[in-house]
Amino acid sequence: MEHASYLYLALLWFIGWGVVGAVVTPRIYGRKDLDISQASLAGAATGAAGGPFSLVPLWYLTPKLNWKWVAIPAAVIALIFAGAFAAADPDNFCVTNGAFVTTQIVNGLVIGTIYGLMALGLTLIFSILGVVSFAHGEFYMLGGMGVYYFTTVWFPGLNPFLGVLGAALLTFAIGAIFERVFLRAMNTGKVERPGEYAILVTFGLAFFLQYATLALVGSNPKKVSRFIEYPSFSLPVSAEEPVLDVTASTIRIFDISVSSPRVTAALISLILLAILMWFLYRTWTGKALRAVSEDRQAAAVTGINPNTMNTLAFGLGAMLAGLSGASLVQVFSWVPWVGVQASGRSFVIIVLGGMGSLPGAFVGGLIVGLVEALGAGCIPDPQRAAAYIPAYGMIILTLVLLLKPTGLFGREL
Repeated sequence: MEHASYLYLALLWFIGWGVVGAVVTPRIYGRKDLDISQASLAGAATGAAGGPFSLVPLWYLTPKLNWKWVAIPAAVIALIFAGAFAAADPDNFCVTNGAFVTTQIVNGLVIGTIYGLMALGLTLIFSILGVVSFAHGEFYMLGGMGVYYFTTVWFPGLNPFLGVLGAALLTFAIGAIFERVFLRAMNTGKVERPGEYAILVTFGLAFFLQYATLALVGSNPKKVSRFIEYPSFSLPVSAEEPVLDVTASTIRIFDISVSSPRVTAALISLILLAILMWFLYRTWTGKALRAVSEDRQAAAVTGINPNTMNTLAFGLGAMLAGLSGASLVQVFSWVPWVGVQASGRSFVIIVLGGMGSLPGAFVGGLIVGLVEALGAGCIPDPQRAAAYIPAYGMIILTLVLLLKPTGLFGREL
């Protein structure tokens, strides 16, 4: 790659001055008895964006820090990085083709919507039960397998949306039964170390579901046909280059192309997100769940049974993971270990958004989807691009844990 030194210099600038800002800024704010909760993140972003030219005024003036001190430097960092990348590889598609970049952004938002749905289930479980389910990816896998067997093997020709409903009921039932049998003991005093117990028992469930599925269905990839066959048409009809062009496999608006199965999966996710928000904020049961997440003892005083809410929350979390897998089985080939990567991605998203934050899970899903789409699209070698996808999540996780451990929307403990 020609002129790669530009990219390396930009990375050294970001890392070097970002570290200086993250380390020094909290100390300066602390000496002046100012709030340091945002100091590391704001200092790192400001330092990476402007180096000493922005850090010195920040340290001298010590203004009240808010989201602007992160958002504006982040935009500057993105512009600097884009310029360095363009100088390092001027022939890259991400440099020469604006339509390609826009398509990658749209695809990242589409897949990020589905990631958000998957992470919402994990966040819901954590906010109610206070545990992280290490079997979350396996419920994602079961959702896809359920749709495949409902619509292809057990009831050939069944409407795929009924298959999605069947997968939702299956994953909800497994999650609720598991919580009732294995996790209920944590709240009844039968387990001395409930935190460690929850980790071990959910790990055990993950192994059991993955290898039981492998033994029952084999290792051959499974794939489901498109849920919706969009009618092919173009608008306007008389134009040589139509503004809107819809085929069975692709939807193109101007120069932006999106796979139609992904659009269907994203629409399913948005509908489910709307239903979930309505359930949590408009129904008595949803309000009871939120009350338990805020204060279990106060909720119990008002007549809410926390144990029942625990079972419901784990079942709903498993179902949301299953639904995200059910919507994506038409996009990707499905194997019993497909949930391993999905589980890791969910952990990254909830840490990024903030443990226990429902809005944070959705926003985190969009961010991870964008980073993966742009990161993979801007690497010319497809094999290297696919191999780097898990690394983007680990980079995001590391930065969040270093700079803002509570995540974007997490509450201070």
